[in-house]
Amino acid sequence: MTSAPPEGNPMKSEKTLFGLTKKERSWVLYDVGNSAFVMLSTALIPIYFASLAEPGSSVVVAWGYAETVAALILALLMPIFGSLADLKGNKKKFFIGTMGTGVVMCAALGIPTTALPFLIVYVVASIMLNGSMVFYDAFLVDAAEDGRYDEVSSHGYAWGYVGSCIPFVACLAVVLGGSAVGIDARTGMQIAFVITALWWLAFSIPLIRDVHQTHFKPKSAQVFKDTFRGLVKTLKNIVRDRRLRYFMLAFFFYIDGVHTIIKMSTSYGTELGIDSTQLVLALLVTQIVAFPSAIAYGRLAIRFGTRRMLLIAIFAYFCITLFAAFFLRTAVEFWVLAVCVGLFQGGIQALSRSEFTKIVPPENEGEYYGFFDIFGKYAAVMGTLLVSVFTQLSGNASFGVLSIAILFALGFVLLWKMPAAQESQE
Repeated sequence: MTSAPPEGNPMKSEKTLFGLTKKERSWVLYDVGNSAFVMLSTALIPIYFASLAEPGSSVVVAWGYAETVAALILALLMPIFGSLADLKGNKKKFFIGTMGTGVVMCAALGIPTTALPFLIVYVVASIMLNGSMVFYDAFLVDAAEDGRYDEVSSHGYAWGYVGSCIPFVACLAVVLGGSAVGIDARTGMQIAFVITALWWLAFSIPLIRDVHQTHFKPKSAQVFKDTFRGLVKTLKNIVRDRRLRYFMLAFFFYIDGVHTIIKMSTSYGTELGIDSTQLVLALLVTQIVAFPSAIAYGRLAIRFGTRRMLLIAIFAYFCITLFAAFFLRTAVEFWVLAVCVGLFQGGIQALSRSEFTKIVPPENEGEYYGFFDIFGKYAAVMGTLLVSVFTQLSGNASFGVLSIAILFALGFVLLWKMPAAQESQE
């Protein structure tokens, strides 16, 4: 393993707010920044897209296909970019490139006036957002020490939920209350896109300034040849290591359901005829509930184990999916769904990230996270595609939602069967 010289013992000498060091806090703040766009794309952007779509067209189908395309492109690119980013000095460059492009495309979402150009800009913004997250996740090993991954990762998601509420409330004020000062809904959304982009950029600066790549692979004369050779080796290591293989397969299935619920919930509620204001406010409640829940999950993982807490969250999501398919019909039921999702969303995402960090070589984090992203994004391809296809074929969005319950069941079984560390090598 190649790494930079240690910088003292920051875990004991640099404690700051909530027990986080300066590096850890700077790392966490990127979750605060990018979550603003995640929140906007979950709550307001699908509703805005519906206003641009042709009358009579299905918002669920079109939005599902757009998310599928974005996830597919990202899944193809990230292992290569992740491997290149593992080279000394590259991780931050790739992070800045994807983050910066995403910020620009976020602000540009207010330019298109018809559905197809808007979807194209959104797909590019989504690819860049999730691309930056690959490098951000890989920075966890540089920002936190071994033994603190669960706690720091959980803080990232927790503060991301709270942080996203601030610009989102500002966006809501402009979009819903702008008419009082002569701002129409379209202009309000254009302002909202700019607010979100600026927030995202501002909270990226601490990570760029304070977190540095301390684990890396040395550069070689044959960069691209060695990159593809390294990817093949990493893939073989994933297949050979039973613990890593079971975790990746489990993650593939259960995170599919999580991503699909996040991305499709507003479109599903719109299809059911629930008022858009109710949808947006319910999703805001999700963010508020998710803050303490994510931090609690990190602490519970220390006491009861990461895998056990992940299994609890997967089972909870299975029940949430059944509720959405069979019982969700009114705004009140959507609020119940939003609260339930908030209880487990941050925990399952944070602990998945930290558990993966524990079982991969730190100097190859970017490369492994590229494959981690493949499993997550191909799962997202499958989930959104299933919802779109089953909705289109049946004419009932509930059948699309029901189709993902089996994925949570498969994820639960595979994670349950994941061997202990000492049993992982065949």
